[in-house]
Amino acid sequence: QVQLVESGGGSVQTGGSLRLSCAASGYSNRNYCMAWFRQAPGNERVRVAGIDTDGTTTYTNSVKGRFTISRDNAKKTLYLEMNSLKVEDTAMYYCAARPYGTCGNAYSRDYYAYWGQGTQVTVSS
Repeated sequence: QVQLVESGGGSVQTGGSLRLSCAASGYSNRNYCMAWFRQAPGNERVRVAGIDTDGTTTYTNSVKGRFTISRDNAKKTLYLEMNSLKVEDTAMYYCAARPYGTCGNAYSRDYYAYWGQGTQVTVSS
């Protein structure tokens, strides 16, 4: 059973930084697309960034240049470094895994089989 556990959320002021982590367990195949999604109240869950096993990354336009996704395959841990945070970044952030597939154009949550419980990020002005 694959398990994803996020950590690192919190409350910061505009312009601040946070680093999210997602520890994965329960799978042996490393060929997973790993991604971060976020969902604000009343909004859909959207993909913020994705990273393939080979390190290929994709970002949604609103976070390009501010967020950096990375992964440590040996530790089975996914990260999201968030800088220059804005009020509109406030949301619940979820880690997700897509087995045997690349991140590529897999923007929909339907592509992802495994999810963490989420970690809250709140940015205030």
